[in-house]
Amino acid sequence: MNLALLPEDTAIILVDWQERLCPAMPQDILERNARNVTHLLTLAARLDLPVITSEQYPRGLGPTVPALAELLPGDALAKTTFSAWRDAEIAAAIKRLGRRTLVVAGMETHICVFQTVRDLVAAGYAVQVPADAVVSRATANYRIGLDLCRSAGAAITTTETALFDLMQVAGGDVFKEISRRIR
Repeated sequence: MNLALLPEDTAIILVDWQERLCPAMPQDILERNARNVTHLLTLAARLDLPVITSEQYPRGLGPTVPALAELLPGDALAKTTFSAWRDAEIAAAIKRLGRRTLVVAGMETHICVFQTVRDLVAAGYAVQVPADAVVSRATANYRIGLDLCRSAGAAITTTETALFDLMQVAGGDVFKEISRRIR
């Protein structure tokens, strides 16, 4: 598997970062996760990386958290399948991007994130999962979810690793902005 994150071939997939899921998550981890997802979405905007966002049954679980929704380049796509890839509209949107490398972040690691990652890898995508940009209600489920993602063929990484790999050089306005954000 090629582990390079090249801006011209990478997209971000944000899975189910929804309002009504947040209270069930460990709050300290949720705050860190939100910061890291914000960093990923900010860099995506600066580098013109496409972002696809899913919402699991938004009528019941609410919309994407407003602080993240305002950073998205487009509307979230509703789904009822656990795997975003198994939703025809989302799969078509990902295919239209023409990108072969996907960074997947979101909730919950052991359910929707894992199933999405498993299906994306099976479809031939190189997938990276920042361990600090995914979350589950229980620590055991989070750990198992990451193990399952790795077993499915995804690379487990961190947000900072992904950010700096995508930026490629230590210089310029984007580097300065992202470096300030992560301090």
